[in-house]
Amino acid sequence: MILRETVGSDKTRIKVRDVAGVILAGGKAKRYGTNKALAELGGVPLIERVIEKLSAVFSRIHIITNTPQTYAHLKLPMHQDLIKGLGPLGGIYTALKAIEEERGFFVACDMPFLNPDLIRYMVQKAPGHDVVIPRIGQYIEPLHAIYSKVCLPHIERIIGRDEVRIVKFFHEVKVLYVEEEEVRQFDPGLGCFMNVNTPEDLRRLERQWRN
Repeated sequence: MILRETVGSDKTRIKVRDVAGVILAGGKAKRYGTNKALAELGGVPLIERVIEKLSAVFSRIHIITNTPQTYAHLKLPMHQDLIKGLGPLGGIYTALKAIEEERGFFVACDMPFLNPDLIRYMVQKAPGHDVVIPRIGQYIEPLHAIYSKVCLPHIERIIGRDEVRIVKFFHEVKVLYVEEEEVRQFDPGLGCFMNVNTPEDLRRLERQWRN
């Protein structure tokens, strides 16, 4: 369901209220060296750029982090991993346990070029599916995806098998792949999937942002 909010006299924002926006900010960023969520692009921390994009779509945004004090200034709901050491899978599990909504749209904290129109398209596709995920060629984007609470028992089962790969439970749930041609209708250059693993990645994104 969407919630329309009138802004001023001539602009309407559309807010999704039955899907939560979820930012995973629990990575150790070993390749980057410091907390990349706070690295700045155009003078703005990456995580704040992600929040700005998600705020255009969702009524509620949550942050999954094991260092909530780092992001207290953002004044958003935060949750620490229920089970430590599982990487992104643990963040998805924690959020699905915590959020009120039936579904969450999950992204990493270092994806500054998210496309709100693509996200809305994915949300519209979500009813009747447990996972909605982009597929670009042979590759999927598990941290630009929608997961529902139906996934929880399946995630628990693979955790019980010491498995941390997100895709390992997909064969047990209803998955809708958003194919490359669909994605490119909204984002021809696929910039929405760009993230930061190293300082050089950030410099590359900075050049792209300035252009």
